[in-house]
Amino acid sequence: MSKIQVNKVFGHLTRSNKKIVVEQGGTRSGKTYNIILWIIFYYCTNNTGKTITIARKTFPAVRSSVMRDFLEILKGADLYKEDNHNKSNSEYQLNGNLIEFISMDQPQKIRGRKRDLAFLNEANELTMEDWQQIVFRTNGRIILDYNPSDTYHWIYDRVIPREDADFYQTTYRDNPFLDPTIILEIERLQETDEHYWRVYGLGERGTNRAQVFQFTTIQQVPSTAKFLSYGLDFGFTNDPSALVRCYQEGNNLYFEEMLYSTNLTNQDLSRRFTDIGIGRYEEIYADSAEPKSIEELHRMGWTIKPTTKGVDSVNAGIDMLKRYKIHIVGSNLMKEMENYRWIEDKNGNLLNKPEDKWNHLIDAARYGVYNKLSKPNYGRYAIR
Repeated sequence: MSKIQVNKVFGHLTRSNKKIVVEQGGTRSGKTYNIILWIIFYYCTNNTGKTITIARKTFPAVRSSVMRDFLEILKGADLYKEDNHNKSNSEYQLNGNLIEFISMDQPQKIRGRKRDLAFLNEANELTMEDWQQIVFRTNGRIILDYNPSDTYHWIYDRVIPREDADFYQTTYRDNPFLDPTIILEIERLQETDEHYWRVYGLGERGTNRAQVFQFTTIQQVPSTAKFLSYGLDFGFTNDPSALVRCYQEGNNLYFEEMLYSTNLTNQDLSRRFTDIGIGRYEEIYADSAEPKSIEELHRMGWTIKPTTKGVDSVNAGIDMLKRYKIHIVGSNLMKEMENYRWIEDKNGNLLNKPEDKWNHLIDAARYGVYNKLSKPNYGRYAIR
């Protein structure tokens, strides 16, 4: 067996004593390959009788990436044994350890046996639910790797800040075995695509210049934040009715997703308000384009009012929200915030107008705080 060649990722895993190790890196930094090397030549050498899970979002991706690399490394080191390879179950026995390759679209395997080590390859493809299922069933270490192409992701807010997590960032420069022609191609990104250079060259979080809002996701609103109002955007068949609870503390706005559902009549909404625990005197600001629905809910006993609308009220509301640091609670609200974009023209120039999609909860948030935080523009729908 020839001497293996490793880079700093191997060292990260060897030195870390934390339950979770996060390897964020640009393209060709060697993070995935070195994690597999560490599993084979360090973990499986120093342990026996352990169960190791290597996973990606889909099984075709598992087969064409991490499984292929794993088998190539074993064969290159003359360690591969046909009898140890259960191809039908995608498992391999190494030094008395069981290594299984699974995907997140195999729920019976995710919720199956407990594991001692889990490696989540391209972890940014996974959902928070996928992550929780792995955490619940892993007794030992969990390793994640990914290219940080997402502007926002649950890994950034829910995993990296944990006290039991080590975070490492690598780039192609940390891979001493990279062919010079590949290095040249990566470095050309500096001149051709700033976003790709940041993500795939420098291994830094992606930034989408068309994204309207910057925000952070949180588990719950701080108890010290002051309640402002509720915001309601009406929907029915294709668009959901969306309700947001709004808070403020200093320069921080907090938006908590309370309702996101289609096919709700006004009577249904009233019942949901009761279930949520909205007080009869707590203000709800709703889309002023729905005066009939607002009046019906008002007659049912709710303190609901039309939001202020004037010339260019959407952009005015966006401008007001952007003066604050935005914190959100709720998965649908997070998806909207991630996907709410400025319109781009055919030349890639941003227009001062947002796309009319991914905006139901965002509109509700805008309605909920605009009348509370801006000077009223006394028009047709002004609240006096």
